[in-house]
Amino acid sequence: MGDGSRQLLQNNSSIITYTYSYLYLVMTIQYKQDRKGHSVYSLHYHFVQCVKYRRKALTNPLVVDFLKTKIHNISETFDVEVLNIECDEDYFHLLFSAKPSLDIPKYINTIKTITSREIRKNFPEVKTMLWKDTFWSRSYFIASTGQVTLDILKQYVDNQGKYASDEEDQDQSN
Repeated sequence: MGDGSRQLLQNNSSIITYTYSYLYLVMTIQYKQDRKGHSVYSLHYHFVQCVKYRRKALTNPLVVDFLKTKIHNISETFDVEVLNIECDEDYFHLLFSAKPSLDIPKYINTIKTITSREIRKNFPEVKTMLWKDTFWSRSYFIASTGQVTLDILKQYVDNQGKYASDEEDQDQSN
């Protein structure tokens, strides 16, 4: 591979590799890819959900384990790959990858509905911390993520076209 070349699909591999090397900048970005039909994609999300009124309802390790198990089970039915789940006392973070056809609001609402109902049913002590029959806050945070850091992507974008004119100048001088 020469400078500025791209290798879109590697044989027998699930990695797309873009390699760029211009003068002082050498960067390789690899994406784990998924395939379905005629599409290739790499979609990753970061989801954060808080307990209603930020009550500290996730302090019991049994509740946390139960929550993680339920999220894994729900994710399987939606064909979602859970990459990581971590809990604090009043919220959880979920990193997941999904197909482009995933109905994200439906997936999130299913997680919220089922886990709220099941936690309140199996752990009645959490009801004393909350008012009415609500466990999760109505609002949530979700962001699409990549497999590289934002700083690397910013550097990559900032350098687009910067070294192309330098290469053209070198080619003309030869």
